Amino acid sequence: MAGLALAAGAVAGPVASAYADSPTDTAVRVPAAADKAAKMVTAQDVINLAMRQVGISENSYGGGTKFQQWYMNTQRAKETLARDGGGTPAIYLNAPWCAMFVSWLGDQLGIRPILGWDAYTVTYAKWFQNNGHWGDVAKPGAVVFYAWNGSKDVDSVDHVGIVVQDNGDGTIKTVEGNTGRGQVEVRIRPKSQVVGYGYPQYTA
Repeated sequence: MAGLALAAGAVAGPVASAYADSPTDTAVRVPAAADKAAKMVTAQDVINLAMRQVGISENSYGGGTKFQQWYMNTQRAKETLARDGGGTPAIYLNAPWCAMFVSWLGDQLGIRPILGWDAYTVTYAKWFQNNGHWGDVAKPGAVVFYAWNGSKDVDSVDHVGIVVQDNGDGTIKTVEGNTGRGQVEVRIRPKSQVVGYGYPQYTA
């Protein structure tokens, strides 16, 4: 279920963003018009789109979803392959896809610069952390990162999803890809498994 690295090569590195200003950040800056449009998207918009994907399932090989097919055809896939030692984008077709699911949401809503994109959960978490959009409060629309062993170390991140709500009883309601039986599902998770939350800068 984890959105981990492909084989031995970690799919890591800078996520295309409107945040990072590091000289190693290869992100292509979005035009002002696109940036303005992105600022009109709310947390609820992301949750609604994610919820409409519930029930989408992978095939018996762990692939076949539109999220994997989309990622395979992105410039980001080419960048991560080049960074991690090569291969062909087809490797993503049967790779763990929880991070691809969240990345797809941002692309569909035109907010990739604030929601980020990657296929590796650890790198995804570090992108939020390094850009100062990281914390321990479950907010609707936040990107939640889990470690099944209960670790709070970002390098231990196993899985990622979108927060729907804090249930107020030590659990959160989320919507996640590549979970359960390889589907997009609504889940109730204990906060004890949460490493932290990434906070896209929504307008509301």
